[in-house]
Amino acid sequence: MTDLAVIEVAIRDSAPVLGRMKRWAAAAQITLAMIAGGLILLAMIWRFALPEQPDISALVAGTAAVLVALPVLTSAWHSLGHPSLHGTTDQLIALALIAAWATGDLMTAAILPIMMILGHALEERSLSGSQEAIHALGQLGRHRAHRILADGSIEDVEATMLRVGDQIAIRPGERIPADGTIDHGRSSIDTSLITGESVPVEVGVGAEILAGSIALDGALGCSVSRIGANSTLGKIVELMHVAARSKPPITHLLERYAGRYIGIVLIIAAGTWFLTNDTEAMLAVLVAACPCALVLAVPATAVAAIAVAGRHGILIKGTAFLEELAGVTSVILDKTGTVTGGNLLLVDVLCEPSIGRHLALEIAGSVGAGSSHPVSRAIACFAGTTLAFEQREIGGLGITARLNGEPVALGRPELFGELGISTPPVPLHEGPIVGLAVNGAFNAWLLLADQPKPEARAAIADLGRLGLNPIRLLTGDRPTVAASVADAVGIPSSHVTAGARPADKLHIVLDEIRSGHRPLVVGDGINDSLALKAGAVGIAMGVRGSDIALAAADLVLMTTDLRRLGTAVRLSRRCRQTIKISAALGLGWTITVVALAATGALGEMGALAAAVLHNLGTLLVMGNAARLLRFDEQLAPV
Repeated sequence: MTDLAVIEVAIRDSAPVLGRMKRWAAAAQITLAMIAGGLILLAMIWRFALPEQPDISALVAGTAAVLVALPVLTSAWHSLGHPSLHGTTDQLIALALIAAWATGDLMTAAILPIMMILGHALEERSLSGSQEAIHALGQLGRHRAHRILADGSIEDVEATMLRVGDQIAIRPGERIPADGTIDHGRSSIDTSLITGESVPVEVGVGAEILAGSIALDGALGCSVSRIGANSTLGKIVELMHVAARSKPPITHLLERYAGRYIGIVLIIAAGTWFLTNDTEAMLAVLVAACPCALVLAVPATAVAAIAVAGRHGILIKGTAFLEELAGVTSVILDKTGTVTGGNLLLVDVLCEPSIGRHLALEIAGSVGAGSSHPVSRAIACFAGTTLAFEQREIGGLGITARLNGEPVALGRPELFGELGISTPPVPLHEGPIVGLAVNGAFNAWLLLADQPKPEARAAIADLGRLGLNPIRLLTGDRPTVAASVADAVGIPSSHVTAGARPADKLHIVLDEIRSGHRPLVVGDGINDSLALKAGAVGIAMGVRGSDIALAAADLVLMTTDLRRLGTAVRLSRRCRQTIKISAALGLGWTITVVALAATGALGEMGALAAAVLHNLGTLLVMGNAARLLRFDEQLAPV
C-alpha cells in the first residue's frame, strides 16, 4: 500500500477509533459508578442494621466517594484549560462534591457523582448516535470487490485496494464498492442510502453509479472512476463529519457567558447558605444549576437535524447553515442543470419528402456518434449500424463525414451556407437547430431543447407556498430561451435575467441582499460559485456538480430533484422551532429547580433530589430533540 493510501486509511479510521476511546472511558466511569453504588448500598444497610458502628458505615461511604470523585474532579480540572458548556457542569459538580466532603456528608459526596456520571453516560449515548450513523454510512463502501484482471479472471479484493481505471464485476444484490461507469449490463440501482430517493433507478451502459448503492436485479461490468475520499460516498461522510463537529451560533453565545454563569451560581449558593444556614440547600443549588438540559438543547437538535437531512439526501456543511436556511426570504435559481435537466433532448424532426424520419435519425446519429459535442451526444443515441468515416469538424459549425460512400453534413444552419447547400427556411425554435444533408441535398431539420425538469413547476410552487418571494431565474442563455423555460415552470418574466455572466450573477445576488432579502441561491456549475458564496445560503444541486460549486455551497443536494429544496427549508424551520422549545425548556427547568433548591423546597435530601430533577430535565430536552427524527418526506415519482 502506498504512503498516500496509508494516510487516507488513517484519516478515515481516526473517527471510529476516537469513538471507541470515548466509549471505553465512559464504560470505565460507569463501572466505577456501579462499584461505588454497591458500596453505598452496603453503607446504608450497615447504618440501619448496626447504628452503634457509624464509623464503619462512614468508611464504606467514604471509599465509594473516593472511587467516583477522581473522574469528576479530573473532568473539572481539564475544563479549566478548555472552557466549554459541559465544562461548566463539571465545575459545578466538583464544587458540590468538595462542599459535601468539607461538611462531612460522605453519603452525598458519593451519590452525587454517581448520579452525574450516569447522566453524562446517557447524554453521550444519545449524541453518539449520529457519529455511529456517519461511521455506518462510511462502512457502505468498505466491502470486497470483484476486480477483473487483464486475462479476464476475477480476484476478490478489499474495496480500499481498488484504483481508478480498474474493471470490476458487480453481481445482483451486491453493494457497489466504488463510483464508476457501466461498461456492460443493465440493472435497477437502489440509491436510497445515498440520495434519499426511494424509487430504484434503471441504469445501462454509460451510466454513472455511486459507491454504497445496491445493484438489485442485473449483473454489471464497470470501470472505477472515483475512490476513497474523492468518491461520492467519501464526500458525503466528510461533509457529515464537518457538520457534526460544528457548533450552532447560540452555542458560541452561551459559551461566552459561561464564566459569568458560574459566578452567579456561586453568589446564589452563598446567599442560600447565609440566609438559611442549610448546607443541604446550598449543595442542592450547585447541583440544580448544572445547565445540562440547556447545554444539550441545541446540539442534540442540530445533530438530529443533520441525521434527518442525510436521510433525505441533503448534506449540511455546518449547523449554522440550518439556522440561516430557516430565515431565507427569496430564491435565485440557475437555469441549466438546476431548473432544466442540462441534457439536450430531440423534440422534433422536420423532414424533406425525399427521406423518412427514421432514416434521417439513423444517418444523423451515425455521424454524431463520432463527436463529443453536447448536440452530437443528444443525437448519437439514434445511430444505425453503419459507421461514418472521414469525419471532420468545421469551425464549430458542424461535422462532415462519409457514410456508405456518400458525403454527409450535420450541423448549424450556417454550415450549409459554407458548403453551398441550399436549405428551406430555418424553423422558428428556441433551442439548438441541426440540419442534415446527404450527397449535397438537404434532408431534415432536427430541433433540440434543454427541457425543464418534470418536477420543476411543482417545486417552485412549493417554494412560493413557503413564503419565499421573489423567485428569480438566472441564465447565460438567450432571452427567448430563458423566457420559455420560466413560463414552463411558473416564474414571472419580470424575475428572469438572461445572458448573465458569473459577475452578473454575483451582482444580482448582492442587489437582492441590499434590497432587504435573504436569498437562497441554487446552482451546479463553476459559473454559479460566486453567487453561491454571496447568498445567505448556497445550495449545490447534485453531488455531480462541479467541485468549485460544491466547495462554495453551504448545503449539497445529493439528488437533482428540485423538490428537495422545499424539504430542506421545512426541515430547517422545524429544527429552529425545536431548538427554541428545547432552549426554553432547558432554561426554564434549570431556573425552576434552582429556585426550589434555594428555598429549601427539595427537603433534607435536597442535593440528591436536585440531581434526579437535573437528569429528568436532560431527558425532557433529549426527548424533544428526538421528535425531529420523525420528520420524513417521501417524494412521489415524476
